Amino acid sequence: MLKTFRIGGIHPKENKLTAQCPVTMVDIPRQVSLMLNQHIGAPAKCIVKKGDLVKVGTLVAEAGGFVSANIHSPVSGTVSKVDQAANAFGVCTPTIVIDTNGDEWEESIDRSTELNETIELSPEEIIQKITQSGIVGLGGATFPTHVKLMPPKEFKPTVLIINATECEPYLTDDHALMLESPEQILVGCRILMKSIGVNHAYIGIENNKKDAIALLEQMAKKYPGIEIVALRTRYPQGGEKQLIDAILHKQVANGALPVSTGAIVQNVGTAFAVYEAVQKNKPLVDRIVTVTGDGIARPGNYRVRLGMPIRELIEVAGGLPSDTSKVILGGPMMGKAISNLDAPIPKGCSGILILNEGHAHRGTPSPCIRCGKCVSVCPMGLEPYLLAKLSENHLFEKAEKESITACLECGCCAYSCPSNRPILDYIRIGKNAVNQIIRSRKQS
Repeated sequence: MLKTFRIGGIHPKENKLTAQCPVTMVDIPRQVSLMLNQHIGAPAKCIVKKGDLVKVGTLVAEAGGFVSANIHSPVSGTVSKVDQAANAFGVCTPTIVIDTNGDEWEESIDRSTELNETIELSPEEIIQKITQSGIVGLGGATFPTHVKLMPPKEFKPTVLIINATECEPYLTDDHALMLESPEQILVGCRILMKSIGVNHAYIGIENNKKDAIALLEQMAKKYPGIEIVALRTRYPQGGEKQLIDAILHKQVANGALPVSTGAIVQNVGTAFAVYEAVQKNKPLVDRIVTVTGDGIARPGNYRVRLGMPIRELIEVAGGLPSDTSKVILGGPMMGKAISNLDAPIPKGCSGILILNEGHAHRGTPSPCIRCGKCVSVCPMGLEPYLLAKLSENHLFEKAEKESITACLECGCCAYSCPSNRPILDYIRIGKNAVNQIIRSRKQS
């Protein structure tokens, strides 16, 4: 019997239109824009100025604190501007703009495709290399990887879990990566195991990716301590707490860190990036992005340089269809609609989803019928209808008592609501307000 988590969850239509599309390399963009806050935590600090020459892999911005990440140039060329620029959601943020000239890489980067299985660095050196390389969680959360690898001293990791579930509908970038670079992922897994001092790792893959499961099971035979776990296809199994529950049968207490169960969770794309950083000295300068949706001429999985304009990548996939109603950064469940197609692709962009009016249109909300579906599908065991109502009425203190901050914002509640209630919208408003209250309380 396939493993899965215990509470809630849904199985939306998968729409994995690009599941069998191999990774396609995209031409180097003429210009890239690198936002300094494309990760969770403090924005990076720019260390270049207009007119500076850079190569692929040149450090252009240093981490602005422990919870922050370095940023490297994904192209060679000239820094043309250091200024404010609008991100995908129209919010202006400090940005480094680089005009491309050729494709010259830093000499220290090993560009060969030969697999390097020998892990020579110590755990401390591995974490230092990951820190220097600007690696963040590539599943979308963009939490700096080195921070996860150094949990509070009261917690001792006992196992590594690699999240290869890719439970979001439409997205297939992780699937394509597993088929293209299985051994690099496994070596990356071994590197992460060494960095946190554990001897066992699980790679969780949902059962709708049977080819990836079979390939990694075959490859993993030569890597002791790594086990491939086939999981029942169920959303949101990629959530850390849900994945730990599914694989270890342990539940993370409300407000506790996932490592309290002994598990450190990393995305499969992050494991690959760690391999490239430690074994090839390559910082995070590119990634795979799924471009898919209604009417796209060439949907696929594209390896792109970070900072490339979203509009240009859409053009590579055939251009924006005339009946486009919404463009989403990420998947349909947890992704967000964007307003600026000229914004750059950040580290956490796993997909670009194009929807027409038929799929983008929200149904007209009607009164709650007290059916309880939102409660039954909530993977955190919350009462979404109540949290939404409290938020709508600005009863934030009560919302805090009802554990609104535990919400994953997965959207299962809104997806399942027969009355088309904007449950998640209200919860997000309330969650933001409660988090502000908590921060104010800590500062006083």
